[in-house]
Amino acid sequence: MTAIQEPTSPVAAYDQPYDYTRVELIEPDWRRFPGWHDVTEAEWRDAQWQRVHCIRNAKQLRALMGDQLEERFYEDMLADQREMATMSMLLPPQMINTMAPNAGTDPAKVTEAWYADPIRRYMLPVRSDRDTEWPSHPHSERDSLHEAEMWVVEGLTHRYPTKVLAEMISTCPQYCGHCTRMDLVGNSTEQVEKHKLSLKPVDRQDAMIEYLKKTPGVRDVVVSGGDVANVPWPQLESFLMRLMDIDTVRDIRLATKALAALPQHWIQPKVVEGLERVAGTAQRRGVNLAIHTHVNHAQSVTPLVAEAARTALDVGVRDVRNQGVLMKGVNATPAELLDLCFALQGEASILPYYFYMCDSIPNAEHWRVAVWEAQELQHAIMGYLPGYATPRIVCDVPYVGKRWVHQLTEYDRELGISYWTKNYRTGIEHEDPEALQRHYPYYDPIATLPETGQKWWASQHG
Repeated sequence: MTAIQEPTSPVAAYDQPYDYTRVELIEPDWRRFPGWHDVTEAEWRDAQWQRVHCIRNAKQLRALMGDQLEERFYEDMLADQREMATMSMLLPPQMINTMAPNAGTDPAKVTEAWYADPIRRYMLPVRSDRDTEWPSHPHSERDSLHEAEMWVVEGLTHRYPTKVLAEMISTCPQYCGHCTRMDLVGNSTEQVEKHKLSLKPVDRQDAMIEYLKKTPGVRDVVVSGGDVANVPWPQLESFLMRLMDIDTVRDIRLATKALAALPQHWIQPKVVEGLERVAGTAQRRGVNLAIHTHVNHAQSVTPLVAEAARTALDVGVRDVRNQGVLMKGVNATPAELLDLCFALQGEASILPYYFYMCDSIPNAEHWRVAVWEAQELQHAIMGYLPGYATPRIVCDVPYVGKRWVHQLTEYDRELGISYWTKNYRTGIEHEDPEALQRHYPYYDPIATLPETGQKWWASQHG
């Protein structure tokens, strides 16, 4: 028998790096906003009311806020729209309601709370948010992942061997400031003249279906946009049924941030009934149907979001998963990430799946984290969540695709350049003999580099 030796001196007790406390979901009171003081619960739950009352400009925001926001915030917001914004302003009431929910009514306190709010930081950028020295990385690009370059027909990106991305529409019910498809999605801004889809929706969808019929190696279709919540339901349902008529298609994922930003859309009877028809057909044909949403902070997870997710599961959707974006000032600390994951998994039945490092689009440097920072975050969140609900942090490397943040081949920390390899050819590389031997670069934000690295970039691109 092995004896256990008692300690001879007191053992210090140390706190865990993260302490879990269950937090039940709360729908913030929208009536705290002067402009929505008389809005009823029935109106709030109505998807059409939400769409009609989106905030699109400073005038509408002023009408909503009354005198609760100081003028300096509006000036800062308008300066960003003139000089920096790559996405136009479109905020559903549901999403605004999750911003600074406990700020009170004092204008000075409300303004400071809005400046600090994580959801405001990425949904309603202001000029003072941006990096003053390097607002854009020298290697940033409008279509940072070259998705349009890999279109096999308009809107259908064949990037991975067995998977395609179907961009059904170029609009969303809401516009995120960091949108990776800022080249195509949404209205033009003063900085960015957007590209346009040229084919009629029916012709574009026909072309997509014909390509998939002729390409049996594709088994997985991400149906996206924009946001599928903006596709008229009969049109979306018809496309999904046509996809399931193709025997080789085994996975279908519906991409919609609106599950969090406009959950009212996904609990409308006509959408729920249609989703049940699609899910039933998927089950009968052995097709895995999932919804992928995009939540970046725990404040966004409310009872209505949980209701939308559970409704989808109840009617037969196999999984509801979250693909967030890692952003400074939003969710780039261990506590912020874990709080979000527990809210999603524990309270809303949404599986934390991926967190993507923010893509290198113009004017996004203030959001982006370095690869080494992402690696540290991945380490910090391990062991707290169930294994199946522990998200992977991934770097979406141009011309490579998703890679776990520890899969790099080389890393120059001084210059902030990591190098990555891949094991498949994208749709544009079938004639490239070097595609699988090449090392592909990815660039850290310059502000995260040591002084010597920052000086090097200044000398090269100053």
